Amino acid sequence: MTGTVYKSTGSWYTIKTEDNSFLECRIKGKFRMKGIKSTNPIAVGDIVDYDLEETADVTTGLITKIHDRKNYIVRKSVNLSKQTHIIASNIDLVFLLVTINNPPTTTSFIDRFLVTAEAYGIEAVLVFNKIDTFDDATLDEQLYLQYIYSNIGYKCLRVSSTEGKGTEELKAMMKGKVSMFSGHSGVGKSTLVNALEPSLNLKTKQISEQHQQGQHTTTFAEMFDLSFGAQIIDTPGIRGFGIVDMEKQEIGDYFPEFFALKDKCKFNNCLHKDEPHCAVKDALEKDEIAWSRYKSYLQILEGDDENYRSDIYGDDREASDRTRQS
Repeated sequence: MTGTVYKSTGSWYTIKTEDNSFLECRIKGKFRMKGIKSTNPIAVGDIVDYDLEETADVTTGLITKIHDRKNYIVRKSVNLSKQTHIIASNIDLVFLLVTINNPPTTTSFIDRFLVTAEAYGIEAVLVFNKIDTFDDATLDEQLYLQYIYSNIGYKCLRVSSTEGKGTEELKAMMKGKVSMFSGHSGVGKSTLVNALEPSLNLKTKQISEQHQQGQHTTTFAEMFDLSFGAQIIDTPGIRGFGIVDMEKQEIGDYFPEFFALKDKCKFNNCLHKDEPHCAVKDALEKDEIAWSRYKSYLQILEGDDENYRSDIYGDDREASDRTRQS
C-alpha cells in the first residue's frame, strides 16, 4: 500500500492513505543503515509504501519503501554539522516569509534559502509579512528588498495575516499545488496559515521582546489539506540555514543574476572573486548587482556558516542606494 507522509515526529510518521484516512507508521530499522546522511530518512511530503501491523486493538503501519523524490529542500542539521536535515520533499512552491524587524530576516538568510531552492529545483516566492506594522523606515526597507529580489526575477508578495491583505493572491498561487512555508521563528507562518484556513487553528506565540526572536511554536513539519484545493507544509522556525553539498564552482549558478553574466567572464571557471575581467564584479561596480547578494555569495563560497546569522543589512544598503535612486 502507498501513502503520503503528512507529519514526522522523528519516530512515528502520520501517513495519508489512498482512501484519504490517516495511519500512524514507523520505519524499518534498515532505512537508518543505508548511508543516508540525513538526520531524518523520511520527510513530510515523501511518498512511501507500507504494510499494516495489527495488535490486539490498534492498527499501525510499517514503512517499507521511500519512492524517489521529485525534489526536496535541505539544510545542515543544527547539532550535527556533518549531517543534513531534509525539511520537506516533493514541493511545488516554497514561500519564504520575511519580516523586517519583528524579528529581522537577514539578507544572508534569504539568499541562502533561495540558493538552496534553486539548487533543488523548487520555485521560491518571497512573502513580506506583517506589512500592517510598518512605519516609514520599515516600509522603505521592505520596498528596497522587494526591489532587489523582483529585479532578479523572484516573485514577491506583501501580506498582512491580521488584516487579510495579500491573502487572496497567495491562495491563487497555492491552488492545486503543494506549498511549503518557511522562515525564522516568529515571522508569522502559523498565523498566516490560520488566516488562509481558520479551521486549522494552529498554535501561535508572541515575539520575545527581549531578543526580538520568535518562540518555536511548530515543533515538527506537518502537511495540511486546505479547503481551496491546496496543500501546505508548515515547518518549524529556522534560525540558521547552512548550505549543504555544493561545489564552489556551482554556487554562482544558483544566483540567477550571476549566472546570466557567466558567459561574459574571461574564464569559464570564474569564481567572481579574484579573477580579472569578471563580468559579475564589473556589474557589481556599476551597481547592477546588489552588494548584499555579492556578500552572501562570498560567505557561502568561503563556507562562513557562523557569521551569517547576525548579519543584517549594514553598509550593503547604503552601497546600493544610488541604484534605487537612479
